[in-house]
Amino acid sequence: MKNILIINGHDLFPYNEGRLNMTLTTVMQETLSSTFTVKTSILQNGWDAKEEQEKFLWADCVIFQMPVYWFGAPALLKRYMEEVYAYGLFYKGSPDYGRGGLLKGKKYMLSTTWNSPADAFKDAGGFFDGRSVDDVLVAMHKTQQFIGMEPLPSYSCHDVVKHPDIQAFSDGLKAHLKQVFAL
Repeated sequence: MKNILIINGHDLFPYNEGRLNMTLTTVMQETLSSTFTVKTSILQNGWDAKEEQEKFLWADCVIFQMPVYWFGAPALLKRYMEEVYAYGLFYKGSPDYGRGGLLKGKKYMLSTTWNSPADAFKDAGGFFDGRSVDDVLVAMHKTQQFIGMEPLPSYSCHDVVKHPDIQAFSDGLKAHLKQVFAL
């Protein structure tokens, strides 16, 4: 693996400017660029679908940095996928549904920010009924699987509104990247 595409999927709102997601994107760039060639797409700045498709074909790994809104990917990131994930380039028909992905051999990683505290995921009595972050984000995982990519371990930051510990989130992400990418 030598080429990494980082997609910052933050959707800009007056009450949420995306500073944390931009900080984490920068942490990724700085941590990974000494070993890998890194390209970045900041979706709130707009995109050209053809250029983004070329980035996906170039990348060995795609990292999605995103806040979780209403238990899923932001609308901007979903629109991006609708425009970029093209039939015949990213996937094709298959007699075995969901197995026609054309990006086989590529990896992806989710790095997410949540307003919910981490203990909401802990056990069956918590809000998420014992489900993990990855369980809650199953649609995002299945979308990447549909186009043929394989997951790397996810990273998540919790309670980012009430307790925004930027340094701890950044340090945790660096440690995660070092472990996942053997830095």
